[in-house]
This record gives sequence, C-alpha cells and structure tokens, in this order.
Amino acid sequence: MRMGSIGMAIMLVVFLVAVVFAANQNDVIGWLVVIISLGWLLVFSFVVFSLRSAARKAAARLQGHMDPKNGASAAGAPAAADRARDLKLDHSFKIVQVQVGVVREYLGKDEGMVERALETIEITSHNARSMMKGSSEGPVEGTVVD
Repeated sequence: MRMGSIGMAIMLVVFLVAVVFAANQNDVIGWLVVIISLGWLLVFSFVVFSLRSAARKAAARLQGHMDPKNGASAAGAPAAADRARDLKLDHSFKIVQVQVGVVREYLGKDEGMVERALETIEITSHNARSMMKGSSEGPVEGTVVD
C-alpha cells in the first residue's frame, strides 16, 4: 500500500509539472504530454485502487475463515472439512441401512450372508464413530441435529 501511495504521488507530480510546462509554453506538444501523463495517472490510479480493494476483500475473507465466531475452528479449518465429514457419515449410515435389509432378507436362509452383513455393519459403525470423535473409546460426544 505504501508503494502505491508513493507511486500515486509521483504520477501526480509528473502530471502537474506537465500542465505547468504546457501552460507556460502554450504549444501542442506540451498539451499532448499533459494528455498522455493524465492517461497514465488515470490508469495507475485504477490499478492501485483495484489492488487495494482486492487486498481488503481478501483480508476480510481470510479473517472470516480464521474467526471462531463464524463457525470455523480456532485453527482456521474451513467449513468444507465439516461438510466432507458429514457426507462420509451419511454414506456410512446408508451402508448400515442396506446391510440391515440384507440381514432381514437372508435371516434363516443364508447364515454366511447374514454374518458378512453384520460384520460390515460393525466395521462401518466403528469407522463412523471414529470420524465423529476421533477415537473409538468412550461415549460419543457432539451436538444432536434434528
């Protein structure tokens, strides 16, 4: 930002010097130099103000991701990680539902199929619990969502 301010000041001085010399000389070349320096001043101003605005927006966005009040963790983990975990948990629950249907269908008919379904339910439940709390020991903690 400091370089932009210094550069803006230099461009403004160049423009003002060009205007003063053009007014004193009062010839076409001097006024062409004024027009060209005005063009460069406008282009430079646009670039500097655009970059400042973009930098402020980026800083605000980064601050929003780092702020624990916005639902992100204090370490700055974005909500996308929570969304991915929720999708994995949803998938695990769907697997359990399918395997319950397999157990109901093959109960009393094919004990091997029932055992594989129960084993899949056990593994999937264990994996889902570890995703929820990071450990497979102790009760699950968290917020109940309706």
